[in-house]
Amino acid sequence: MADLWQNAMDHAVSAARHAGEVVREALRDDRKQTVMTKSSSVDLVTQTDQKVEKLIIQSVKEKFPTHSFIGEESVSAGEPLLLTDAPTWIIDPIDGTTNFVHTFPFIAVSIGFSVNKQMEFGVVYSCLEDKMYTARRGRGAFCNGEPLQVSHQEDINQSIIAAEFGSTRDAETVDKIFISLRRVLSLPVHGIRGAGTAAINMCLVASGCVEAYYEIGIHVWDVAAGSLIVSEAGGVLLDTDGGPADLMSRRIVAANRRIIAERLVKEIETFSPIRDDAAPANQ
Repeated sequence: MADLWQNAMDHAVSAARHAGEVVREALRDDRKQTVMTKSSSVDLVTQTDQKVEKLIIQSVKEKFPTHSFIGEESVSAGEPLLLTDAPTWIIDPIDGTTNFVHTFPFIAVSIGFSVNKQMEFGVVYSCLEDKMYTARRGRGAFCNGEPLQVSHQEDINQSIIAAEFGSTRDAETVDKIFISLRRVLSLPVHGIRGAGTAAINMCLVASGCVEAYYEIGIHVWDVAAGSLIVSEAGGVLLDTDGGPADLMSRRIVAANRRIIAERLVKEIETFSPIRDDAAPANQ
């Protein structure tokens, strides 16, 4: 099976690169993108998101017809979000759609691959940077073929933390977001950053550029590939309540070291969005 999964990963890299070309061409196109919304007015989707996902899924079905899929836009259109033991491709065609709409220069194609509910490989392509992040379970993480290694920093006061805030804007949720932000900033940390895409934030942790990333409100397709890239670069993953990471929980802390992750967890005002595996279709 190892060779088969390598073939699948090679295909994922090729598909992600092709998807990146589509994204870059769309950004060069003078015609204005039609921007639609999903769960809220800040949860955006464009024709390019939909086009890219269809291209990836079609290419995979031709080569691996028995495999299953979880795709962001497919789920939004009503497909069930079901992670089984079957080989499953977990796809975010454009992670950073808001960035894409505003031409903010961090946009990723994220493709994770799970067997027996365990990530076997992850591919994140930062389209405008032309950086291809890859990881195979037990075989390390790489960017454009060069090995990745998380930061060795163990003092959170000497750290940069990446954070994003989801797409929920009700007052109660926003208050909790700002409580966490104030606590983390006041530790103090060297700074708080955010690329606007979970996948790239996780790759920044894997690259040693930031010590940790946290978010509540993401989805499994945002973090499936990135989670393996972080782990294979020597990092750790936790839930925001300090327990083991659960990719369906919509909560994540990715860090270079457990000491950093556990210290960060103490400052996060955690809450529980509807789990990905419990949400009704179209949510």
